[in-house]
Amino acid sequence: MIRPVVAMMTLALSLMFVSGLAAQTFETQARAAYVFDQNTGTVLLERNADEALPPASMSKLMTLYMAFEAIADGRLSIDQELTVSQHAMDYGGSSMFLRATERVSVEDLLRGVIVLSGNDASTVLAEAMSPDGTEAGFARMMTDRARAMGMNNSTFANANGWPAAGHRMSMRDLGILADRLISDFPTFYPLFAETEFPFDGRVPSNSQNRNPILTMGIGADGLKTGHTQEAGYGLVGSAKQGDRRIIFVITGLESAQQRRDESERIVNWAFRQFAERRIGEEGQRIAEIDVWMGEASTVGLALAEDISLLLPIQSRDEMDAEATFRSPIEAPIRKGDELGALTVTRAGLPDVVVPLIAEDDVARGGFQVRMGTTAQVLFDRLGPMLGL
Repeated sequence: MIRPVVAMMTLALSLMFVSGLAAQTFETQARAAYVFDQNTGTVLLERNADEALPPASMSKLMTLYMAFEAIADGRLSIDQELTVSQHAMDYGGSSMFLRATERVSVEDLLRGVIVLSGNDASTVLAEAMSPDGTEAGFARMMTDRARAMGMNNSTFANANGWPAAGHRMSMRDLGILADRLISDFPTFYPLFAETEFPFDGRVPSNSQNRNPILTMGIGADGLKTGHTQEAGYGLVGSAKQGDRRIIFVITGLESAQQRRDESERIVNWAFRQFAERRIGEEGQRIAEIDVWMGEASTVGLALAEDISLLLPIQSRDEMDAEATFRSPIEAPIRKGDELGALTVTRAGLPDVVVPLIAEDDVARGGFQVRMGTTAQVLFDRLGPMLGL
């Protein structure tokens, strides 16, 4: 069968919103950092984001995620009481001051991890979920679960971030984990905004949440601090203003005050220097391409989904948008078939690629259509050679 020459084609487009130049680059004091806008998935800042570093207590977020999963699937219940082991009680550092052999509810343990950063509380939860009843067994579960979630630079040696050889997470992995905690467990997420948990009065002058941004009035509602001598001061934070939410991870800072100041700077920068805009709508026609051997000679290409982008607020130049597709395309074509892609380029921010789909069905043409198309192709190819 004679077929037409099929070529990849590109088409420069102008969309419905103008922007271009990136906002001023943010210079962070953190050793490693990762900042992104949750609504659009736009990465605003990454510095050593994939380097596997000691996460300190920020790795407790993985223990919490797995505890929430266990509650969701019935392996744990919120009012269930768990026995405190000697191993859990013996941990130093931040603590709920649990006593060996006492029984504590899962709900109190969760708050003990989130608000008090209890190393003992994390270990009690870990031992309850571990296949062999040990923290080491749970740490292996944590590593396997992290890999399944796409956290490829995370390896766990314990449930609480206590300094240990090989216990590592990257800032990007912590960002992925924070995103999943917020999205997967909205009923539990408000726990991260609690500023105090006195337990039963046994936590002497230490019942305050250590997250420094919760009381700043900047929309912060989570998630977890971390500090060891090796790791420095770190924070997995999130804040929501209006309909936008940003998530950030920083580590390697020199003091609690520097962590506080850097966190506030990041939140203010992310919200003040960028704004979300709708630039394209699902079903919006972007291009029209030729159809080979079809009942119709063309088919429209439309956006498969809405396009909302995070854009620098001070820019005024048009963004670049380029549609890429094959032409002509052979019938039959079904409405919704992916036939191309639209790539939107913003200076200083990652490109966004949205599928382009067929607007309509195009059935394969009958005998007369096929003969006419073949004759046209022959003429197009042979005509110039024959001087026609």
